[in-house]
Amino acid sequence: MILTTTPSIEGKEIKSYHGIVIGEAIMGANIFKDLFASIRDIVGGRSGSYEDELTKARQIAFRELEQEALGMGANAVVGIDLDYEVLGDKNSMLMVSISGTAVTVA
Repeated sequence: MILTTTPSIEGKEIKSYHGIVIGEAIMGANIFKDLFASIRDIVGGRSGSYEDELTKARQIAFRELEQEALGMGANAVVGIDLDYEVLGDKNSMLMVSISGTAVTVA
């Protein structure tokens, strides 16, 4: 499965379009991650726990996108767009949404 943010794939011809595919993942951040992230906000540095959660969410969303495209008979997804959002009444949820167009290329 070829996954790309570009509208076409160099050296490949799009033979058919199958439709829009979407993969989403929402991950909750627990109180300990919030606490350590708050400390990092004060003293500086990267928040490894949040980065890990974002990585997991992105991987899940890409897997869903790919499975949906395979289910449509596609062998590639073009025009991929990634969106990240913070959700919840206390902004304690991380959402990754990925969309693109499922296609068959040759």
